[in-house]
Amino acid sequence: MQLKNSTVLITGGSNGIGLEFAKQLMQQGATVIITGRDMAKLQKTRQQFPYLHVIQSNVNNPKDIEEMYEIVTRQFPHLKIIINNAGIMRTVKLMDDSVTIENVTDEIETNFSGTVRMIHQFLPHLMQQQSAAIINITSGLAFIPFTISPLYCGTKAAVHVYSQALRLQLKNSSVKVFEVAPPKTDNPLQTAFVEQENDGRTMKVSDLVAASIKGILKDQYEIRPGLANVMKWMSRIAPGFFTKMINRNLEKRLNKQH
Repeated sequence: MQLKNSTVLITGGSNGIGLEFAKQLMQQGATVIITGRDMAKLQKTRQQFPYLHVIQSNVNNPKDIEEMYEIVTRQFPHLKIIINNAGIMRTVKLMDDSVTIENVTDEIETNFSGTVRMIHQFLPHLMQQQSAAIINITSGLAFIPFTISPLYCGTKAAVHVYSQALRLQLKNSSVKVFEVAPPKTDNPLQTAFVEQENDGRTMKVSDLVAASIKGILKDQYEIRPGLANVMKWMSRIAPGFFTKMINRNLEKRLNKQH
């Protein structure tokens, strides 16, 4: 997949993995548009990176996506790549009476439904391009779940399978479907989620994105840098054993919190 001179739209692009993709893609010669819920954060990011284009939009809101589509396709008619990166990650104890329906559904709306909405809205435009791509950001937790974040893991597993099915449906089209499954990284989503030990296994976001871009350039459709690839193979060899092993310390931490 060629990235130079491409126009790329990234959801959740004001920090973390999304912003790092924006920075490195601009270095590749791409025109980059980022979206997010918080206009103040978007404007601050634009001040740091003046060549970025920003649009306020919430993937939870179908009307927002429709309006964004009209703006983007009018101003950037050669848009050929969308990166579905917007996501939230929370600790949820499902037996806790304080957990509301909104708590349960918000992650689903952002992480899975938002991705589906974006693809549904932009796919007709992408199919008109000579070459195009959809890049879905999932997680190594799609393969081995953390008990403290069941909804995040479930939504990322859903996007993983959805990406596989979408890729097969589009195999004879001009649209390529990529999946990037990050391991544990030093991005704000995970550092705000839980304090984790500095065990040397945390991947730098810059390294993750560099590895992802390398894979995209080579048409590697499922990109699992670092420990994410190990988690994929763990899930195939002995899923029950490895799930228990990885979650042992996390379960102790969750019990202390509640």
